Amino acid sequence: MPVTLRPEIAALAPYRQGRPAARDAFKLSSNESPFPLLPEVIEAIEGSQLNRYPDGAATALRVRLAERAGVTVDEVHVGAGSVSILHQLIQATASTGDEVLYAWRSFEAYPGIVTVSGATSVTVQNRADGSHDLDVMASAITPRTRVVIVCSPNNPTSAVVTAVEFEAFMARVPDTVLVILDEAYREFVTDAHAVEGLPLLERYPNLVVLRTFSKAYGLAGLRVGYAVGPSYILDAARATMIALSVTEPAQRAAIVSLDHEATFAAQLAELVERRTTLRDGLAAQGWRIPEPQGNFVWLVTGEATAAAAEILEKHGIVARVFAPEGIRISVGEAESVEKVLAATAEVVETLREDIGSGGLG
Repeated sequence: MPVTLRPEIAALAPYRQGRPAARDAFKLSSNESPFPLLPEVIEAIEGSQLNRYPDGAATALRVRLAERAGVTVDEVHVGAGSVSILHQLIQATASTGDEVLYAWRSFEAYPGIVTVSGATSVTVQNRADGSHDLDVMASAITPRTRVVIVCSPNNPTSAVVTAVEFEAFMARVPDTVLVILDEAYREFVTDAHAVEGLPLLERYPNLVVLRTFSKAYGLAGLRVGYAVGPSYILDAARATMIALSVTEPAQRAAIVSLDHEATFAAQLAELVERRTTLRDGLAAQGWRIPEPQGNFVWLVTGEATAAAAEILEKHGIVARVFAPEGIRISVGEAESVEKVLAATAEVVETLREDIGSGGLG
């Protein structure tokens, strides 16, 4: 007889990361930074004492992050990527019979995280522009709702929640419901109207903000992210975490990265410029795309998604495919921009009727 598993876990598909690319192709499927590690970061990693356990509390990194955010050290929590902290927060707040509310489509790890906790996912469809419908989300809160996840910029649509929308939403959320503002891509935002979570923490005692070093700081392979919020909530998250999961190389790399903000600011500016070139090129081809504010763009390809992905791959572009909805393409190397636009032009030429008015004007 096989071992008895929880049926909902046995039926749960594991998280699928972006596909790797062939040597002559561009991997634009995982929203990774195209820039190499800074020499100073490499030096810090090489200086790690790998025969010793790391500081399980990530104290030095938390001190730096607390200083930047203007909060106490206890109001900062560091984990092996922000997604691991999301796991911890859901485990700490939601269980069987509880509900976790989020927009869809959003980060594809959300449903699995909720299922593992034993809670039930409640989803609200994004608006036509790819953004969250916070008014409908607020109306979907019930006495069983324990957590609401808001993703801005939203992955994979790259649309933001505005500050006005978010504050109106928070006014309708009960204080007993945890709101997690997932800002993994906040550093790429140029929209002055977009919400920014950290300055709002004093006003909303049920708010936790997630950030990461994986994207803008290019440390995806080291797995280090952080949360800022009320200490008692983060203490509950810390109680659920796997001990010593944030390695010393990750902590060292994050601290050194904070020492070189100017370098990363220049990289961000370059990526935003490439993003603008992609956006303008796609618009000229007739694509209706959400205004991109992450380091990626979203193509609504509908039933033609699989065929469109094949055309992209023929051009050496490996993107993230969400059939039958759309395709997310990361902003990558400078040389990839022209290739992406050549590929999408062929998609328009060959699949216009299949894509329809939802994705093309």
